[in-house]
Amino acid sequence: MNGQQPRTGNLEKLAIPILAARNLTKRYHTEAGEIHALDGVDFDLFEREFVVMLGPSGSGKSTLLNLLGGLDVPSSGTILYRGQDLVGFNERQRTRYRRDSIGFIFQFYNLTPSLTARENVSLATDIVKDPLSPEDALALVGLSNRADHFPSELSGGEQQRVAVARAIAKRPSILLCDEPTGALDSRTGIKVLEAIDSASRSLGTATVVITHNVGIAGMAERILSFADGRIDSIRVNPNRRPASDLGW
Repeated sequence: MNGQQPRTGNLEKLAIPILAARNLTKRYHTEAGEIHALDGVDFDLFEREFVVMLGPSGSGKSTLLNLLGGLDVPSSGTILYRGQDLVGFNERQRTRYRRDSIGFIFQFYNLTPSLTARENVSLATDIVKDPLSPEDALALVGLSNRADHFPSELSGGEQQRVAVARAIAKRPSILLCDEPTGALDSRTGIKVLEAIDSASRSLGTATVVITHNVGIAGMAERILSFADGRIDSIRVNPNRRPASDLGW
C-alpha cells in the first residue's frame, strides 16, 4: 500500500512530517539473483508519533529502518528529514545525522562490558551538544539505583533499558527500535517497552518500533504491516495504550 498515510486524531495537527520517504527501493545482488528488499515504499513519520511496524522476517521492516536511520542508502527513491535530502548526504553528513538526530535500539544491547551503566550512557552524551545527563537518562528508564553496576551485574531487561537510556540521552528527534524485546520474556519486555514509551513521551521523540509481536501494536498511533518489501496495510489506532495494559 503506497501513497500518503492517513492521519486522524492528533495526527491531523501535524501537517509536515519529520521524515518523508517516497518510492523507496532497495535491491541486493546475490549469486542467486537480485533481491528486492524494498519495492516502492512511501512512509511519513510525524513529530511525537509512535509507530509500530509488523511483518514476517524478510518483509522489509529492518531495511526501511536502516534507510530512515542513515545506516544504508536506497537503490532509488527519496528520504527527506526536515526537508533535507538524506539520499544526497555524503558519509560525513550521514554520520552527523545519525549522531545528532537518531537514537537506535536493537535486539541486542551492545553495551561495553568494562563500563558501568552510567559510563555506557556517557558514550552517547559525550558526542552531542545538548544531551541529558547519564543520571537523568537512567532515571527515565527506572535505573537510577543501577547506574554504577556493570553489564554482567544487570539482568537482560536492565541491560536493554541501559541501551534505551543511551539512545535517548542524546535527545534524538527520532527513536528507531528494531525488535527491542526480541531477546526478552514478556514480563521483562513490557518493562523495556514502558521505558521506551515513557522516554519518548517525556522528550517528545518520534518513535518507530519493529516487532513480530502483534500485541505490541496497541501502544502505537499507527500500525504498518509489511509483506514482500511493501507496506501491505496501515491502521490508525485511536486508543493508544501503555505497555502495562497490553496483556501480551
